[in-house]
Amino acid sequence: MKFSFVSIFPNLIKPYFEDSILAKALENKLFEIAFFNPRAFSLNKHKKVDDYQISGGAGLLMQIQPLFDTLLHIKKQDNAVKFIFLSPVAKPFKQKDAKRLAKEEHLCFVCGRYEGIDERVIENFADELFCVGDFVLTGAELPALMLCDSIARNIKGVLGNEESLKEESFENDLLEAPSFSKPFEFEKEGEKLSSISAFLKGNHAKISDLKHKLSLCKTKFFRPFLAQKANLKDK
Repeated sequence: MKFSFVSIFPNLIKPYFEDSILAKALENKLFEIAFFNPRAFSLNKHKKVDDYQISGGAGLLMQIQPLFDTLLHIKKQDNAVKFIFLSPVAKPFKQKDAKRLAKEEHLCFVCGRYEGIDERVIENFADELFCVGDFVLTGAELPALMLCDSIARNIKGVLGNEESLKEESFENDLLEAPSFSKPFEFEKEGEKLSSISAFLKGNHAKISDLKHKLSLCKTKFFRPFLAQKANLKDK
């Protein structure tokens, strides 16, 4: 699997792969990363990549030429590449998308800046558009990293224990049950905080059933629509 990032600020992205699980996976060659800066493809003598919108309005827009030529270059290098654009107007990114995209050969995240990207670039190159929430950011580098992280951990071998993928939030339309670590009891400033005693008794069937019930309770509280879907499936 290969992840490419198109960004005028690649140094915002690179450090994320220098530590923890993804750093180890990268070192073990479970995936590779590449960066493409549209400034390198700009025909402007000052390597400019943005300009005012022809319709008027505040803010600058990323121009068509530098981005178009950048993506064309990537496409010519690898025809199997899928271009992913990030936009607040797109469909929400889901766990099922992460699993599906983890099976692709090459994903390229196109990171817009300023007021966004010339629509002609999106129309000509976008294979999929995703949104990470109903809010606006100064650039798409953070959302691109979020998608990449979510997809990468679904690549075989990236996580130390692949069983952990089976009990995560959004599996079977439920949020993950509450989790507790040692010690069983923790005391601070006279207050004793205990975890769930049933988790210590070794009855795996009861623990599994309890986790399912707690998962359903959590989903009902935080995501009632998901809980309704899960109930319908159980019935």
